[in-house]
Amino acid sequence: MIVYRLLACGASWCGCFALAGTLSHPVFSDYSALSTNLELARRSLSPLTAAQLPRRLTQSGTRLSEQPIDLSQETFVLYVPSPAPPQGYTLLVFVPPWQDARLPVGWTSALDRYHVIFVSAARSGNEETVLGRREPLALLAEHNVVVRYPVDPQRVYLAGFSGGARVALRLALAYPDVFRGAILNAGSDPIGDTDIALPPRDLFLQFQSSSRLVYLTGEADLTHLEMAAVSMRSMRKWCMFDTDAEVISRVGRSVAGHEVADSAALSRALEAVLRPVTPDPHRLASCRSGLEGELLAKLQQVESLIATGRRDAALESLKEVDRRFGGLAALRSLELAGKIALLPK
Repeated sequence: MIVYRLLACGASWCGCFALAGTLSHPVFSDYSALSTNLELARRSLSPLTAAQLPRRLTQSGTRLSEQPIDLSQETFVLYVPSPAPPQGYTLLVFVPPWQDARLPVGWTSALDRYHVIFVSAARSGNEETVLGRREPLALLAEHNVVVRYPVDPQRVYLAGFSGGARVALRLALAYPDVFRGAILNAGSDPIGDTDIALPPRDLFLQFQSSSRLVYLTGEADLTHLEMAAVSMRSMRKWCMFDTDAEVISRVGRSVAGHEVADSAALSRALEAVLRPVTPDPHRLASCRSGLEGELLAKLQQVESLIATGRRDAALESLKEVDRRFGGLAALRSLELAGKIALLPK
């Protein structure tokens, strides 16, 4: 493991001084049950899609219990402020769009101020597969840091830039028991569709009630500002109300476009994500009731089609439920799929 003591330099050599934090490139060795193929599929894929995974893995000679990552072949970048705070560190797991393991320029001052450990993986950029590499690398980074450093489990977060932010959102949704939220720097999506399935019911309820999302976008990055607006509307539709939008603006310089947040913007985002807002219980209960009613009506429609022997129509209706409600309908979806399979073609 290569360890560096970071330096901050002024106009001359005499202006250099050692920062408290340490930057290293460790090779981790500890695995987590949360990063196996089976658990990734259970949390990140819709029930009908996940049900097809065992056959696909068997064909490729892979077991469900296996880890998709060989840690002995992976490298991470790790920044640890010093000294450790009495209440434990905050942890920020960063998903990059690029391939190398690096700490974004200028982030150390914000990480030091808020006592945040930063970790990110190499070969986790946009060209890598999401389930095969990017998600398990982030999960294993989190796991290895928390077993080595005093981290407050209530202050473990994700962050990402551009395509990495979109993966961070997927992980925040699928693993709310690990991550308490995410900073989405210029990248986000709506949830509850073909691309981002809802996780199993217990996890989704936890996401609704205890996760926080901070959208951080440059003022001139119009495409990603619109993506953030669409994503936040989706969150409200799915009863996730603890969101915050931060716009990166600059005074006296060129406007901020599609670029990684600077230190000042990261500080605002950290300040925001560390101040979660407890959702109004009546609003949350009312919203959840509406979703449950819609789901029940859709499932009853599938059952009615099965009862009348309309196999193809029942299958299409079930696929729609699977795409929209994902893990919220997990058990019923699989039960109904079994009944449809028994109908004559």
